Amino acid sequence: MICFFSFNGAYAQETKDSLVNVAFDKVAKKDLLGGVSVVNVSDILNKSYGTYSLDNLQSFVGGYTGNIWGQAPLILIDGIPRRATDVRLVEVESITVLKGASAVVLYGSTAAKGAILITTKRGSENPLKIKVRLNSGIFVPKSFPSYLNSADYMTLYNEALTNDGIATSGAGYTQQDIDNTRSGVNPYKYPDVDFFSSDHLRKAYSRSDVTTEVSGGNSFARYYTNIGLSYNNSLVKYGEQKNNSDLAFNVRGNVDMNITKWLTASADAVAITTNNYAGRGNLWAASSTIAPNFNRFSPLIPIDMLDPNNQSLQTIVKNSNHIIDGKYLLGGQSTNPTNVISDMLAAGYIRTKSSTFLYNLNIKADLSSIVEGLSFKTGTSMDYSSLYSEAYQLPYATYRPTWSTVNGKDVITALEKFGEDKNSTNEYVGRSTYTQTMSFRSQFNYNRTFAQDHTVSANVLGWWYKTQFSSDIDNEGGSDYQPVLNTNLGFQAAYNFRSKYYFDFSAALVHSAKLPPGKRNGISPAVTVGWRMSKELFFKDNLSFIDDLKLSASYASIKQDLDITGYRANNVNEPVDYYLYQGYYSNNATLGGYYQWRDNVAGGRTTLSGQAENPDLTFVKRNEFRLGLDGAIFKNLLTFDFNYFSQSTKGLLARGVTIYPSYFSGSGDFRPWINFNEDKRTGFDFALNLNRQIGEVFYSLGVSGMFYNSKAVQRDEIIDQAYLARAGRPLDAYYGYISEGLFQNQAEIDAHAKQTFGTVKPGDIKYKDLNNDGLIDSRDQQDLGHTGWAASPFSFGLNLTLKYKHFTLFALASGTRGAVGFKNSTYYWVGGSGKYSEAVLDRWTEQTKATATYPRLTTNSNNNFRNSTFWMYKTNRFDLNRVQLTYDFDEKIFSDSFVHGLSLYVQGDNLLVISSERKLMETNIGTAPQTRFFNLGARVSF
Repeated sequence: MICFFSFNGAYAQETKDSLVNVAFDKVAKKDLLGGVSVVNVSDILNKSYGTYSLDNLQSFVGGYTGNIWGQAPLILIDGIPRRATDVRLVEVESITVLKGASAVVLYGSTAAKGAILITTKRGSENPLKIKVRLNSGIFVPKSFPSYLNSADYMTLYNEALTNDGIATSGAGYTQQDIDNTRSGVNPYKYPDVDFFSSDHLRKAYSRSDVTTEVSGGNSFARYYTNIGLSYNNSLVKYGEQKNNSDLAFNVRGNVDMNITKWLTASADAVAITTNNYAGRGNLWAASSTIAPNFNRFSPLIPIDMLDPNNQSLQTIVKNSNHIIDGKYLLGGQSTNPTNVISDMLAAGYIRTKSSTFLYNLNIKADLSSIVEGLSFKTGTSMDYSSLYSEAYQLPYATYRPTWSTVNGKDVITALEKFGEDKNSTNEYVGRSTYTQTMSFRSQFNYNRTFAQDHTVSANVLGWWYKTQFSSDIDNEGGSDYQPVLNTNLGFQAAYNFRSKYYFDFSAALVHSAKLPPGKRNGISPAVTVGWRMSKELFFKDNLSFIDDLKLSASYASIKQDLDITGYRANNVNEPVDYYLYQGYYSNNATLGGYYQWRDNVAGGRTTLSGQAENPDLTFVKRNEFRLGLDGAIFKNLLTFDFNYFSQSTKGLLARGVTIYPSYFSGSGDFRPWINFNEDKRTGFDFALNLNRQIGEVFYSLGVSGMFYNSKAVQRDEIIDQAYLARAGRPLDAYYGYISEGLFQNQAEIDAHAKQTFGTVKPGDIKYKDLNNDGLIDSRDQQDLGHTGWAASPFSFGLNLTLKYKHFTLFALASGTRGAVGFKNSTYYWVGGSGKYSEAVLDRWTEQTKATATYPRLTTNSNNNFRNSTFWMYKTNRFDLNRVQLTYDFDEKIFSDSFVHGLSLYVQGDNLLVISSERKLMETNIGTAPQTRFFNLGARVSF
């Protein structure tokens, strides 16, 4: 439960074309304060087609990089907590990004990490309007990983075994096997499988959608309806996955009504259904793990190579349920009785269906007849979404062939069977989940201007919502999760003078059941002031080129329970975020102790402490100062918005290793969760827009970005070297080893500090002994740089519009600088009998030691495969996200037609990455490839 007391700034009189949605209110755009950014999506859709509601938002909003400073914001659609995927971009009118703490304080704990308000389109007092948008495009893969063929893989695997002192005659491959594989003499006996070949993949896959918008109304009622249908197939064309597809259908209806002169109402309803069909088998995961020789067996066994004189083999063929293309049996072996290829061909499929229904009703009463400037609003919503899968799965048999040479030809003389072919005609429910959200809001608003100069406002509001989750995996029984519950109760009052001086005070009374009794309530205050300097006589007389200039400053302290989360001591994989203040005991196998009797044979379990109680556990606090400057110059040629922010998050949870003696976690764990850790985030975000008309050419350039830094101010840690401390380092700092190159000979190894990560040989990575203790271990790691998981030190976005007569060219771009990454995927870190990529061709050998850029090959390198500067690279990049060219036909052409307008456009998405590590950044390992999207679209108005 969260109760709010809020004193927001009083704003200038609202005008319909300048209102911006903020927390529980709308304000004039020129009067925005406190870290708020607005994007007019409806205008952008005229020149930029997109599907996702937050599509390329980073190109318009400084400080937004897919999140807000690495923190997940609260998403609200028409004021209701919902998923961003619950609305398509074509349904959206505008998006407001609330970054500042003072802007989100009224939402309490749930928006303590920022909020994004998505506002959908509504009808207006106009005759019936119909708009139809059609799109059809293709996705083209950017790149695939480059893996070695089977013969090269086997050759280098033998080299790895030799390097490890393991005889190739046992675990390795004979030279004859390698030569036969390379020659392709019998691809079924000596397989060489390429997962990315045209046998398995299409060159591209398609997506199409159609959207119809209907709007209009009169003084009594206005309506907006959106109906959409989309379909896409997939890149995989092999086996049952050739039928992979996604189909989605949605309907939205928004209605606004004037019931009386003083009473208005609105009702919105949305229905969304999706259907996904996927054949079994994960080709993408297998492509990064299964060697090209398929671990010494072929996934397909050719029937025409079976011994024709062996009747038992012919009987197997006759009785098999899975004869592939009339030519093949399914291959397997005892250690791999099934595999991805046979799964795709014989195991079945999964149909996943989801349904979402969203409904909200709002009523507004103008009570000016009672008190001038007074109004009342109330609203309720009910959202329900469900997901379930209808699965079809068949057990199947695979076979391992015995090859013999008969009359100089390879012939299969025996088959060893694994598993059984079974029949089934029934689908079954594989899993089911549902989410339900209910909300209710009521508020009294007071807004009045006195003597045309003094505007005051007041609010009394209440807001409640509850989200309930439930899941049933594999039909094994339901699992209910702790609901998300929020309740707000607040009061608002504020003042501004001539839109020149602003004052705003907000406060929230917060309640959380996660905290112990007596600690569950807290107050979150926020103060914002603003000064429009451009209205001062000094500016008017001496700086006439300044059209508008406003300075604002805010301070807020939000108490939140979002970060009250941790892990149970008895199960490190079980995150928990409720009742961490409570202590508990357990005697389960993980936590409970086991004691033997004196005979050292029999024994039993005993109960131990899992964690101690902390009756003083309290809220986590977000304290933030923000300073902003926005305005326009040279007759609005250039508009700008600059913001400096400094945010401190105090009271993050820890287990108190620096406070409680070590024996508290000996037999059992007697440490409680405590408020101890502290984070700090500082930065500067900006947005500039240049707009100019030169003759018949109009151009607009928008630049947004953020300089960002973070620091772990305080950490519950015990370290013996200062450079190992996380405190004082960036939140996204990555710790690893300093590489000093590769050992060239045994003498270098003997002369170097002893590396404790297994056997070290020439060709292995040499690490720096940071503490000079003669050992290389975990204490020789240091901060290697920002990883950018929170936000890169510098991120930016660009949007460009060029318009000439009926042509409009629009482009979006974004980029980051200052972070590092590590080449630590299976593409680079090849262990055991894992698949070899082209990266290993630059390996260290005695012959290449002077030029090698990859360590020696080994089947088990605990030493080499650790994050270090050897594998580190800079993630600096520039992305050309979108280019669209639109032609708008002259409306005069349709003057005598029922068609009122027509636009055609061609578009490309994810077109280009500029980076020194472009190939790495554009290549996915173990997942579907990144794609470029090329689209042709049309927009017709009736």
